[in-house]
Amino acid sequence: MLASGWQRAGRPVTTDLVIERGQVVEDATSGFCGAVIRWENGIVVLEDRHRRRRSFALGAGFLYEGRPVALKLPAPAARRPTRSASGSVTGPVERAQVARPSRIFVEGRHDAELVEKIWGDDLRHVGVVVEYLGGIDDLPAIVADFAPERGRRLGVLVDHLVPGSKETRIADAVTSGRGGADVLVRGHPFVDIWQAVKPERVGLTVWPEIPRSIEWKHGICDVLRLPHRDQADIAAAWQQILGRVRTWNDLERPLLTCVEELIDFVTAVG
Repeated sequence: MLASGWQRAGRPVTTDLVIERGQVVEDATSGFCGAVIRWENGIVVLEDRHRRRRSFALGAGFLYEGRPVALKLPAPAARRPTRSASGSVTGPVERAQVARPSRIFVEGRHDAELVEKIWGDDLRHVGVVVEYLGGIDDLPAIVADFAPERGRRLGVLVDHLVPGSKETRIADAVTSGRGGADVLVRGHPFVDIWQAVKPERVGLTVWPEIPRSIEWKHGICDVLRLPHRDQADIAAAWQQILGRVRTWNDLERPLLTCVEELIDFVTAVG
């Protein structure tokens, strides 16, 4: 009984606990038990099963799974980038957005992958879903099925939209037809979406002219010394090119203009 520390023998020891959202703790003094929903300025807010909320000072005086704990703040998160790949200013992390009724269709799998890499964060922020368009020949049926109208707009990004082409005639037909006022078709002037990447990103000064007798992507792979025996090789070559793209500044202006116009169109009120 005369040994030092006998007064504390058998008492539970308070340990530190880093708080997390959803963690269920109990205030030892009041008995209030609830899940951690937020913390700020040295205060933690708990919400019980009846959705009642109370605030408590961080530190000791809590129970977690029956043992005494002192609530501690988590380590500061790593600093987030201030701008997205598209150049937009990044804000705080938000809840997932409910998708808008408006949509953007992108012709070509490689095109869709590039749009996702550069504008994916922006599109999720505004709740716009991007869908794959296999070919512009499918566009009239898609527009008819989608039934665009006020507040339900359709944006379409297509390849190689140049005056007098079949693609332009199809685009004109859908925008002048039923619901056409709520359809916007934009197309870049490049032979292929690969050409929308600035050539210096792949070690070229300019994208080379490929003879019409040679499939364009095969000719580009020859120049870049990349295999192109089959579709798997072509897909791998594109992934190498896509991997060199970091931000909007690695893309040519015509593509940037097209995509930004489509995003503005489908997110405009009314």
